[in-house]
Amino acid sequence: MNRRDWIARGLTASACAALPASGAMAFSDGKPDVVMRFAKALSERDIDAFAALFSSNYVNHQFSAASPPSAGGTAKELTVRLFRARIDGMADLKVVVDKALTEGDSCAANFTYEGTHTGLYMGVPPTGRRLRFSSCDIFRISNGLIVEHWGMGDIAGLMAQLKG
Repeated sequence: MNRRDWIARGLTASACAALPASGAMAFSDGKPDVVMRFAKALSERDIDAFAALFSSNYVNHQFSAASPPSAGGTAKELTVRLFRARIDGMADLKVVVDKALTEGDSCAANFTYEGTHTGLYMGVPPTGRRLRFSSCDIFRISNGLIVEHWGMGDIAGLMAQLKG
């Protein structure tokens, strides 16, 4: 069993797939609406639709090489900037939701990102290489917007692909 299957099975076994009573997270193809809109906005390179997914008081609990803490803006602004760089770095970026689960006002999803490295990304000039990497993210949703995020992306794998 590979790592991704093991994680997905563990999440499935421990998470409740019921919608909250408020109906704030409608499902599309069995996946939370906000998760599907997240992937769609990025795949369509629609940074405005992507930004509209986040509450103005959004809190990002993920701090990594990809999203270090910074005094250069709000958490929402920094997240939008990070993903704008991803879109700019991969002109044909496609984002797929592999698995998504909900519990109460939260949802967890595993995303796969794939695209050709055609622009400056993570400080690396374009290589023309095909990139493929994943992230696992947890979102807390309020009034249809992402208000909190916890996540982990395969930054080491991404950097290895970028640097060949």
